[in-house]
Parts: sequence; C-alpha cells; structure tokens
Amino acid sequence: MLLTIISFVGFTALVLGLSYFLTRKNDSSSQEGYFLAGRGLTGWIIAASLLLTNLSTEQMVGLNGQGYMFNISGIGYELGASLVLIAVAFFFLPRYLKKGYATIPDFIGDRYDAATKQMVNFLFLAGYVLILLPTVLYSGAIGMGGIFDIMGTFNIDYMSAIIVVVVAIGVLGVIYSLAGGLRIMAVADTLNGIGLIVGGLMIPVFALMYVGGGDMLGGLKTVVQAHPEKFNAIGGPNDPVPFLTMFTGMILVNLFYWGCNQTIIQRALAAKNLKEGQKGLLLAAVFKLFGPLYLIIPGVVAFHIFQDNPLKIGDMAYPMLVNKVLPFYLTGFFAAVLFGAILSSFNAALNSTSTLFMLNVYKPYIKPDATDKQVVFAGKVVAIILAVFSMCVAPLIAKAPSGLFNYLQMVNGFYNVPIFTLIIFGMLNKTAPAWSAKVTLVFFIIAYGLTQIPMDWTSSVPVLGWLKTVHFLHVMAILFVIAIAFMYLTGKLWPSSASRYDDSKDLHIVDTTPWKSGVTLSVIIVLCVFAVYVIFSKFGIAA
Repeated sequence: MLLTIISFVGFTALVLGLSYFLTRKNDSSSQEGYFLAGRGLTGWIIAASLLLTNLSTEQMVGLNGQGYMFNISGIGYELGASLVLIAVAFFFLPRYLKKGYATIPDFIGDRYDAATKQMVNFLFLAGYVLILLPTVLYSGAIGMGGIFDIMGTFNIDYMSAIIVVVVAIGVLGVIYSLAGGLRIMAVADTLNGIGLIVGGLMIPVFALMYVGGGDMLGGLKTVVQAHPEKFNAIGGPNDPVPFLTMFTGMILVNLFYWGCNQTIIQRALAAKNLKEGQKGLLLAAVFKLFGPLYLIIPGVVAFHIFQDNPLKIGDMAYPMLVNKVLPFYLTGFFAAVLFGAILSSFNAALNSTSTLFMLNVYKPYIKPDATDKQVVFAGKVVAIILAVFSMCVAPLIAKAPSGLFNYLQMVNGFYNVPIFTLIIFGMLNKTAPAWSAKVTLVFFIIAYGLTQIPMDWTSSVPVLGWLKTVHFLHVMAILFVIAIAFMYLTGKLWPSSASRYDDSKDLHIVDTTPWKSGVTLSVIIVLCVFAVYVIFSKFGIAA
C-alpha cells in the first residue's frame, strides 16, 4: 500500500510540476490568456485535452458498468463521437473561429438576441453546476475509492470514503484552476493522456491474462465463447443504447457534446488556427476508435470473472476489476493517470463554468468596467465557490437502475439537445425570430421533463403515456423534429432580419485555412467505425 501511495503522489506531483514549468512564461493575466490559452493551442495538445476532458470516471466506471450489466452496445457513444467529430471539424469549428467566439452563448446572442443568449447561458450554468461537476466528482470517488479500497484501508463507511475522495479531487482541481487557467490544464491533459492510454490498455490486457492463466489470447477466447451475446454492439430495445438511437437522439447528443458543449469546444476555440483545430478534433476522433478497448470490454471481462459472486452494484465492476488483476506495483501509477483524467474533466467543467459566468454575466452586467486582471481574479473566486458547492452536492447523487452513465445522459437531456436545436437551426436558417427560439427552449424542457420525471397523471395522457415507454434518446429526436418544424414555420410566417450572424464574414481573429489532410483522415475514420460494428455484431464475434 505504501508503494501505491508513493507512486500515486509522485506521478500526480510530477504532472502538476511539469505543467506549471512548461506554462510559467505564458501570460494568463488577460481574459483571453486565462480562459482561451491565448488562442495558441496546437493540434496534438487539443486532441489530448479533448480526450482527457471527455474521458473520466463517468466513462471508465459508467460504460464498463453497462458492459458488466448488459452488453457492449454502449460503444455507440464512442464510435458515434468519432463520426461527429468530423462534422464538428468541418462544419461547426470554421464558423466559430471566423467570428472569434469565446463562448457558445456568444453565437446565440449574434443569431437571436441578448435575452436568448442569457437563457442559454443559464441552462449551461445550471447543467454544469447541478449535473456535470457533481457527477464527475461522484464517479471519480467511486473509481478511486474502489482502486485504493479506502473503506477497508481506513476502516470507514461507503459515504465517508466518497466524501474523502470528492474533497481531494475538488481541492486539487482548484489548485490547477488558480495556477494558470486553460493552458496549464491543456498541457497537464497531454501528459496525463500519455499515461492514460498506457494505463487504460493495461487493464484489459491483465484481465484477459488473468482469465487465460497468463495467456491473453486464450483469455479472450474463453470470454468470447462463454458470453458471445455480451460482445454484440447492435443493442436491442431493452439495452442501454438501442442501435436505432444511433440515428436519432444519439447523434444529437454527440453533436451537442462535441460541437456545442462549452466544456469540450473551448479547447478547439483556443486553437492557434483552423488547421490546428481541425487536426486536434480529427486526431481525437482516431483515439475514440480505441475507446471500447478500455471503456467497455473490461466490464464484460469483469462479468466473467465475478459471475460466481455477482456484484451488487454494476458501476463497481471496473474498480473491482482493477483491484483484482492489476499488479500491486502498477496500482499507484494507474490510479494517478485515472486521477488525472478525473481532474481533467473536473477542471474543464470548472473553467468553462467560470468562463460562461465571467464573460456573459459578470463582465457585461455586474461590472462592465472591470479590467482583465479583475475579471481573471473574480473568475478564480467563482471557480473556488463552484468547486465547494460541487463537493457538497456530489455525495448526494443517487444510484440509477441502468447505471451512472445512462443516468447522466438522461438528465443532460434537459439542456443539451434544446441548446443544440437553437445552434444548428440558427446556423442553417437566418429568418426565424428570436421569440421562437425562446418558445422552443421552454417547450423542449417542459415536454422532455413530462416524459422523464415520474408523475402518475402524465401516464393517463395518451401521447405522454406513449412517450414514457420510448427510450429517452428517441424522445429527444422526436422533440427535436417538432422544435425544428416550429422554428421553420415561424421563420416563414414572421421572418426576422435582426440577426447579426453572417457565416460568410471572417473577422480574421485567427487563420481559417483548413487542414488539407483532414478529408482523407475522415474517410479512414468512417470506414473504421463501420468495420468495428461488423466485428462486434452477429456477423462477427457475437455470432
């Protein structure tokens, strides 16, 4: 245990020290320097930062929990992300960089009006503060608590162990935030990313060797032959990710997450130029192709290993597997890189929430005459307050019957697809009036809530009763179509010319020359996604 703790603390301190050393001369005292890394991030750093920002224990714990409880249909989130990142690279990012947007609500303000911008800004803030930040902390506590066996080591109960880890992650997250903003986080992500790729791939290797008595391929053959149905990525209607949702709500959720989610897209908004931004997005798409190897396959192997003594909580499958198969001398290193992934997601959400509040609320409404230094200082104070609040909320998150990851995706539906609807329609249509955008937001949130929140009276309403039986991703798609049709009709009947958004005008904030190799790499990515689905289906090893 002492060796584990020493290696964990050593690697974590090394990453923080190196990140600070490599960024110590960069100016983080200005708004652009602190919140957007001075618009100087390169492709590899963007790719690593995107990967680490996205990859945290809600994926490591949640998706592997799905693999343990159901099958590998959850890879739809990973493979869908690879496809969506292509669209973000060639459709969304050029439009953002041409205008030099710092936040997604800035686009909403240009296309619709200031009131709609603040509505969207509020939804982002509420979603991050009440859902994203606490969930990252809670899922991180589950993962780290299981790997270190904090309950057994310190002889404390489950909730106390969760609180200890939540506070540790929150405090370190604040230190990163105070140290230098987005740039130091992006560099730390790159360093942790190298470790995470190595560490993440170690788990399925050691797990399969454990099953095969030292023979990895033998272990794989054993697990596949024993549970072929678990390797079917084509999810049925009762699986967490039915395959048909890939063409309905799944694509909408992924488009929002990678193209419109401030926490994620802020990395690409900080790109040195469009070429580097597109390179970063497409490299991240390549890395996501390997995600299933360490994000869901280990859950299936855990099902095989623990089948004689089933786990009571599916989301504990991954940390229990790590404890079971990883050699003790590597536990500290793996815990450190996993901790880095947790910190990355938490820091990203913290920085983005602070960015949204400072640039869209504090600066324009609370203190319009604030200097850059005052804005940055106030942003750090806000980050501390948000971190403390998240640490208080995180332990209160209840278990969900279909697993942590599906729960997170479901509750995110209250703000992600509604916001995406306004963004995608606003980019494609210039005539829908601002009031129709406001009506769309309110309608979408209320209608989605009526289908997802348990209320007895809604079951007696025919349409609502039917929608309650439909997968939440399909519900999102149905409401999306209704909302788009409504906004299109209002644009025809009451056209508005008040929009200030014109995607043909380039403000030349950064160079917007596209990456020449992007198209070739995109074709390769699409072919790889198709191949993976064929392999993990009844046409392949799930036969």
